[in-house]
Amino acid sequence: MFGLVWEMTRGYRLRPWKSPYLLWRIETYSGIEAKAIDFPRFCSFCWGSRRELIRYLRWAQRMREG
Repeated sequence: MFGLVWEMTRGYRLRPWKSPYLLWRIETYSGIEAKAIDFPRFCSFCWGSRRELIRYLRWAQRMREG
């Protein structure tokens, strides 16, 4: 699961709230505009949606493995 997160944040590992992929995923899932996502909002979203995020990462890992 952590390998998948590592790949998703490629190029943005120290600032994942700037990752175009993660911004797109958050915008699609939550409706928050990507340009409005900053560090506090990113952290708030991740904390508030942590169960759904973990479920998504587990699903994505299964899909990746085959």
